[in-house]
Amino acid sequence: MRVNFRRLSLVGAILVVFWLLVMYSSLLDVPRSVPGRNSLVEIENRIDSLQKQVDQQMTESNQLLERVKQQLKVQALLKKEDGKEPKENNVEYSLNNLVLPVLLIACDRVTVKRCLDNLVKFRTSKDTFPIIVSQDCGHNATYQVIKSFVDDDPSISVVRQPDLSEIPLPRVKVKFKGYYKIARHYRFALNHVFNKLGHEAVIIVEDDLDISQDFYEYFLGTYPLLLKDPSLWCISAWNDNGKKDVIDMSRPELLHRTDFFPGLGWTLRKETWHMLEPKWPEAFFDDWLRDPQNTGGRSCIRPEVSRTFTFGKIGVSKGLFYDMHLRAMQLNMEFVEFTALNLTYLLKDNYDEALENTVKTLPEMTADEVMAHPIGGSPPAVKVTYSNAQTYQKAAKKLGLMDDFRSGVPRTAYRGIVSCFVRGRRVYLAPSFLWIKYDPSWG
Repeated sequence: MRVNFRRLSLVGAILVVFWLLVMYSSLLDVPRSVPGRNSLVEIENRIDSLQKQVDQQMTESNQLLERVKQQLKVQALLKKEDGKEPKENNVEYSLNNLVLPVLLIACDRVTVKRCLDNLVKFRTSKDTFPIIVSQDCGHNATYQVIKSFVDDDPSISVVRQPDLSEIPLPRVKVKFKGYYKIARHYRFALNHVFNKLGHEAVIIVEDDLDISQDFYEYFLGTYPLLLKDPSLWCISAWNDNGKKDVIDMSRPELLHRTDFFPGLGWTLRKETWHMLEPKWPEAFFDDWLRDPQNTGGRSCIRPEVSRTFTFGKIGVSKGLFYDMHLRAMQLNMEFVEFTALNLTYLLKDNYDEALENTVKTLPEMTADEVMAHPIGGSPPAVKVTYSNAQTYQKAAKKLGLMDDFRSGVPRTAYRGIVSCFVRGRRVYLAPSFLWIKYDPSWG
């Protein structure tokens, strides 16, 4: 298929301009004179009505513009596939006929409306991103909120967890029953998406998440990495060390590899689920996914600046973790066109070599020196080394990072290295020894 891209772009622009002219001409129906009997209140009501019409037309025009942009993007990719416009060293992919559904895990929060509102608001294509809500708990008020969205939009569907039975647990584990029900629900929901509906991949969110304006673009641009690189098993929208003081807010396009499963908005492929499902744990599935043995030693992609933010203070963790860490996380506020970026630097061979060469040549500081050094300036990047779990935790605390481990893996670590941005400079918290694998005895 050969497409005249310049002509298509011109036609698209003309259509948008024509649409705007037609729509706004209809709004200019303002009376030339106002009869004397009209009160000031009536005039104000007329102005308010006109303003609402303008706002509605602006919304429709923006939606049309987004559809045109999406179509142009697809045609550009098709053109690249025709060989007219090769993109050297880029990850090969096509948006044509791609379906990447969003699975929303819900329970008993009526505030699921806030999550659904944003998923609908920022969605660029109903065909590419159908929304599937899976509800556990049997909470009718929450179900009615979900159903109101389903009734209004055929691209949104709901399925209810049929097994609401209590899970028999020994007394010592009863306090963790919520985590057992969550793991059971995830198994049901993912089997529904992959085995019953037949989707090849899914974006997973929970009912207490806000999303950034480029949430869909982020997953659209990074999804091809899962197809290209067998050393990756997930894409996450979350940075566990995503607080303002330890990230570079000026680099919203920057992405990283990580050996620590971040969750909180993530993509999973069917073939990976079929590998995980037979040994899926009864509880604490997220920590189970953080054990390299369970994921085949593969990694995930995570952003410098998170594309999700959790507003769910009250949950199975009783709000403690939220107050200590989650409340201060930063949600990205700048749109990044990830589908136009060259992301091959994230492929394993490229990334590993660049990371190793960078870290080994950096000047070394202690965490105390980093915090005492003038903000910004020289050097622009440094490394802080650690020799064991204790020295890692001490340095991490000093830098303002989370200092815990899961199966010996520090949060956001990749090959034992944690990258952050502190006081205007890039800091790599790196092992002082030859790293081979993580030590499960750490933490």
